Amino acid sequence: MKTALLIALTIFASQLAYAGGDRAAGASKSKPCAACHGADFNTPISADIPRLAGQHADYLVRALSDYKSGTRKNPVMAGQAAALSAQDIQDIAAYVYSLSGDLKVIRLHRLVH
Repeated sequence: MKTALLIALTIFASQLAYAGGDRAAGASKSKPCAACHGADFNTPISADIPRLAGQHADYLVRALSDYKSGTRKNPVMAGQAAALSAQDIQDIAAYVYSLSGDLKVIRLHRLVH
């Protein structure tokens, strides 16, 4: 019983963490993103572009913020993120997180000699 309550509280708290993002506003603000990530954010135009639908909002906020600051390098994403405000990023993250997705984890292994 305690475990179920703890799980429910954890899920509820994680939802509240991104209550600052407006999903409806994010739907509108994320339209340019659909050009590469797909209209449903689950069908990118090429294999090297990630599926984002359902991705955790905190990850999306961090990634977009890092592209905006230049900490994370990608010329296309840097250009897209440059004009986004902190609220825009929260809104887009809330919207994309709300979508049903088919995320795949791609693991990169470093060769050790």
